[in-house]
Amino acid sequence: MMITLETLQQMFNNIRENTKWSIDGPMLWGYFFTDASANKLKDLVPILEAQGYRYVDMFIPKLDDGEDEYFFLHLEKEEVHTVESLNDRNQQLYALAEAYELASYDGMDVGPISTEVTLQ
Repeated sequence: MMITLETLQQMFNNIRENTKWSIDGPMLWGYFFTDASANKLKDLVPILEAQGYRYVDMFIPKLDDGEDEYFFLHLEKEEVHTVESLNDRNQQLYALAEAYELASYDGMDVGPISTEVTLQ
């Protein structure tokens, strides 16, 4: 099921009303793809990395009894989005998933950009 413009508007409104995040500024956006083939998902990584995405993880989600195994690919990108620009991004990623014959572009999540510094 595709994510609608209305759903994105509700998400932005919810974040504005219920968090202290500056959703109108730079945020860390996570994007997710699914497929039964880990190799098909791996083939997508360098294409998205060339567009500025960072690989985060590929994993098998917790499955219900009888559910066929599949993989989640998680990438992220620091970006500023409006409802409309996020809708455009989602449409691009749906098209990419279709072009690579993946099971799905599964949507996105968002959080503040971490400012933590690791000392070595």
